[in-house]
Order: sequence, then C-alpha cells, then structure tokens
Amino acid sequence: MYEIWLVMNIVYEIALGIWPLLALLLIVWLGMLVAARGRMGMRQATRAALLGLVVAVALFFSVPTLTQSSFANMGYWVDWANLLAVALGLGALAAMFSLPLFGLTASRR
Repeated sequence: MYEIWLVMNIVYEIALGIWPLLALLLIVWLGMLVAARGRMGMRQATRAALLGLVVAVALFFSVPTLTQSSFANMGYWVDWANLLAVALGLGALAAMFSLPLFGLTASRR
C-alpha cells in the first residue's frame, strides 16, 4: 500500500511543477469541446475510443523500453499496476482529446 501512496505523491508533485501547462491543456480541451458541440455522435465516440485503446496497448508494450527497463525487471505487482495505469491513463487522454477533433472533422447534417 505504501508504494501506491508514493506513486500518487510523485504524480501530485510533478503536476504541481507543470500546473500552468495542465491548465492550458484544460482550456484548449474545453475550447475544442465547445467548438465541436452538436457534431459529436456515436461514430466519433467509437473512433475516439478505438484510438484510445490503440494508444493504451502501444504504450503498455513501449513504456518499459522508453524508461530503459524491460518486462523482465517487473517482478512486483505494483510495477504492473503502474504500467497499466500509465498506459490506460494516457490512452484515455488520447481518446478525450481526439473526440472533439473527430467531431470537428465530421460533416454537419
């Protein structure tokens, strides 16, 4: 349990250091949602979800290499939980940002 608390504290401290960038990304995302309102349907949501899934799977297999590690070094369940959380979190972020983009490129009916 200590390891999970430690990871949450590390993520919080990183977020404190880059909060202006996170605030800007939130404003951009909200602006894209407002611009795409009325154009986002089930087709765009499905495309965004598939893109998020592809990003999550790609990150699951590439994050250990990108951090100069490997699957062989992951012997503890917390390592696997962190890898899964990173992959799913960034996959969800990709889906969240791609949904309004898919809506903006959709034709109006």
